[in-house]
Amino acid sequence: MISKYCSLYIVRHGETEWNVKRLLQGQTDIPLNKTGEIQAEKLAKKLRGAEFAMIFSSDLLRAKRTAEIVALEKKIAVRTTKALRERKFGRFEGKSWEAEEFQSLFDKFLKLSAKQRFKTTAYEGSESDEELMSRFIPFIRETSVAYPGKNVLVVTHGGVMRAFLNHLAYDKGKEIQPGSIENAAYIRLLCDGVDFFVKETAGIAYHL
Repeated sequence: MISKYCSLYIVRHGETEWNVKRLLQGQTDIPLNKTGEIQAEKLAKKLRGAEFAMIFSSDLLRAKRTAEIVALEKKIAVRTTKALRERKFGRFEGKSWEAEEFQSLFDKFLKLSAKQRFKTTAYEGSESDEELMSRFIPFIRETSVAYPGKNVLVVTHGGVMRAFLNHLAYDKGKEIQPGSIENAAYIRLLCDGVDFFVKETAGIAYHL
């Protein structure tokens, strides 16, 4: 009997030079650096035992290349989608996380309630958690319905993964903070098209 649950490995891309420099990437298309390529190769070895029915990736280079490296052994084509893109940071993309104006806006944003922060953004032109989840969650649910009883690899971005875990209140209701999700970290998730069950995480710090 085929399980009604799809097992999804939701992965963050490998390292980029903008990660090293602590620059806001968002939807700017930055490639993996050499370390990022090595991280993806190590991830491929770690996931060697998983037989993937399909591999999906954000259409941004850093995610797509990570997926392609994992896919090499599997002999499966990578299918890309904008639904898995990182949060849009607007005018601050390419700027430092520590930039004074960004930090000032972000500090004010943090004073809002969790409910308010889910629905709004720190400044105009960026994407809220609600907007992120409105494209990510339907994709995960539709994929789960399409691949019951199968393993599926999904390569996305740290901001998406953090927003998703916070939406699930995974860390006992505590918010997972920016910087908590390492490059090539992953979540193993079971989904039947409705419910989500996190079975394993790797490379995620829940208490910074």
